[in-house]
Amino acid sequence: MKEKLLATREVSHILGIPEKDIIDLAKANLIPHYRVAGEFLRFKREDISRVKPTIKKKYNVTDRKHRGAERLRDFFYFNDFYIVSTVIIAVLLWFIVKDIVFSV
Repeated sequence: MKEKLLATREVSHILGIPEKDIIDLAKANLIPHYRVAGEFLRFKREDISRVKPTIKKKYNVTDRKHRGAERLRDFFYFNDFYIVSTVIIAVLLWFIVKDIVFSV
């Protein structure tokens, strides 16, 4: 089975630093990386695990164990359109169905 290469966003979450910093580190050849289609950066998990202590020390990143609030915030940030759309559809359905159900 082939090893799955990590995208910049995944490496950013693993190391706890912004994606832009990951890109800058890759351009400076401080993180082993691969270019897919000449443009997209990909990383091996074992390479990231190997450089993680060095990067954490350089950026003074502490391990975050309580990431529940951050994950919840990310969920709402990336899914806000779908959440708002669902609420609007539910309200519209309520107005349609309540007349049918309560008119009897």
